[in-house]
Amino acid sequence: MWRNYHAVASIEHALQLLAQHGSRAGVIAGGTDILIELERKKNRPDVDTLIDISRVPGLDGIALDVKGMLRLGPLVTHNRCAASAVIREQALPLARACWEVGAPQIRNRGTVAGNLITASPANDTITPLMAMDAAVTLRSVDGERVLPLSQFYRGVRSTDLRPNELLTEISFPALQADERGMFIKLGLRRAQAISVVNVAVIIGVVPGEPEAVCSRARIALGAVAPRIIRATEAEQFLQGKPLRAGEVERAARLAAQAARPIDDVRGSAGYRREMVRVLTGRALRAIGGGENYGELPDDPVLLCADVADHPGPLLYAAWTDGENGSAAPIVTTVNGDTHSVRGAERKSLLRMLREDLGLIGTKEGCNEGECGACTVHLDGAAVMSCLVPAPRAHGADIITVEGLARDGKLHPLQQAFVEAGAVQCGYCTPGLLMAGAKLLQERPQPTLKEAQQAITGNLCRCTGYYKVLDALQQAGARGSKVTDA
Repeated sequence: MWRNYHAVASIEHALQLLAQHGSRAGVIAGGTDILIELERKKNRPDVDTLIDISRVPGLDGIALDVKGMLRLGPLVTHNRCAASAVIREQALPLARACWEVGAPQIRNRGTVAGNLITASPANDTITPLMAMDAAVTLRSVDGERVLPLSQFYRGVRSTDLRPNELLTEISFPALQADERGMFIKLGLRRAQAISVVNVAVIIGVVPGEPEAVCSRARIALGAVAPRIIRATEAEQFLQGKPLRAGEVERAARLAAQAARPIDDVRGSAGYRREMVRVLTGRALRAIGGGENYGELPDDPVLLCADVADHPGPLLYAAWTDGENGSAAPIVTTVNGDTHSVRGAERKSLLRMLREDLGLIGTKEGCNEGECGACTVHLDGAAVMSCLVPAPRAHGADIITVEGLARDGKLHPLQQAFVEAGAVQCGYCTPGLLMAGAKLLQERPQPTLKEAQQAITGNLCRCTGYYKVLDALQQAGARGSKVTDA
């Protein structure tokens, strides 16, 4: 994994460490990408030092300035973006893309900045930000530079970010009053899916016309080239055209011609190109019909009830490397009890809980944030503990499945699982319980749709989802609302 772990309290400290360690350092905020890469020894073979910025105050802001520019800090999570009123009103394609990323537990940790830096052409948030002409601010001890997002990427998983630089801001113009936008993603499943193709479309609509007439267009395509690309011929064709069936189909075909896809395990090149045509046409028709809001919920399930402003409490981290290779203990509160743990500084939170604290209820399934069996509550938010470095637990409050029962009584959801027959082999059950318990805090009487949203990050090999959903609604019908106190 890593040799050194520095939890910093300021940007300046992070920049000093980046200048000191250079290419051997990796910055961690959410950790949903970098921990997998370090575990697999892939993409970052030289990294031996992690610089954790997740508790630096003031980096989680979303602001609309007087010039109409939206500005996102590097700790803005996908869930925060999806739930943000200003993003939903002024940058709807980005809100839709953030909602499509992973599952609630991933969106509670993963940041938009991290998604950009990972630089996969299948990453969802890059496409709408490219369509909205976004720029990134990069800082080092030597100064600051601002790059248009179109110049930030060199190729697949390759950016212009220098080893001593930190991405400190994402900025882009808010949609204008006459602009409508949409993001559509095609995956191989409904949640936790990597894009086969994704499309972001922004259309300026001529005011006063009885039907939607395009004054300008921006169309960005993801997962069909080494980098996110713009369908410029389709954009030019649409200018001055009404969004009628013939014009929409012509523009969609031009967008498909711009794609340069490859064959891989998720789809053939021909299939991807055809799906560009389908999705671009679908987006244009939705915009023309005023239905571009799509399936983004009005009040999305976030699984982070009781968390101040959703990204988590902004605390100064106290854990640092000790001298002469002797690391300070990780002092954390788990299920109401304080623990001081030595020797876990190079582990994930999952492994610290199981190996050092003996809390084996939290299960290791995939170890890459896919199955949800390791879900715990970290500072009030449901997260995948396999993707959280153990040092992040220092000073944190954690609830595991062992902490759900109180005073010898089962949690209402545990009781509902028993009565509904929702427990089968039981391996996935702890993660489902932790996701469900957080849902009941957030929505004491969840609808079926909300219950489905809550467990999108939890896989059940026994296919027992119907009974799990029954249990969630039964617990809600009893009016149970449980806190992590």
